[in-house]
Amino acid sequence: MDRKEFFKRTLQHGLGCCAGAASEGFALAGEPTAPASLPSRELEAARHDADFVRGWTSDLLDAMDQELPLETRQKLVAACGRGCYRRHAFKPAIAEKGRGDVARLVAAYAEMFECWRDGESVHVRYGETSKHCYCPVVRDRPAKPSDLHCECTRATHQSIFEAALGRPVPVEVVETLRRGGKTCHFVARLA
Repeated sequence: MDRKEFFKRTLQHGLGCCAGAASEGFALAGEPTAPASLPSRELEAARHDADFVRGWTSDLLDAMDQELPLETRQKLVAACGRGCYRRHAFKPAIAEKGRGDVARLVAAYAEMFECWRDGESVHVRYGETSKHCYCPVVRDRPAKPSDLHCECTRATHQSIFEAALGRPVPVEVVETLRRGGKTCHFVARLA
């Protein structure tokens, strides 16, 4: 399933991705759209708030890069990924569908992502290629080869695997768009 189809299905089920990529009032491409029921004053206030939050978040991420050791930044961003897992119902639902059985977990993942087992590894990929990062937290920030935001998504997938299998499961980043790849691809190590 490609990313466009993934988000179409996600929106049909009223679900969000990452930090709410499909928040009301925003199109998937990140362009603001005016809900018919929102008066222009409220829409302007919402845009102002979104710009403020976007700027504040950018300042925070820049300060983390400048002030904190890499290990601390990784831990903070991974904690956000675990929060994203808890916040969006479809993520624990994947874990629940695959509870206690790797084959069922792969099948549950495959409803939204490319997912396959290769020996003691399970691959989760966001299609062969993706057009852009779907997380609104970093959508407007320039990508970089060592982009830490990918640790957020890695930790989200790790949370799904660990909840489903009831034990620690390391998950590695194979490639991501933000780090210069053509898609986002993660591998869970079962052994």
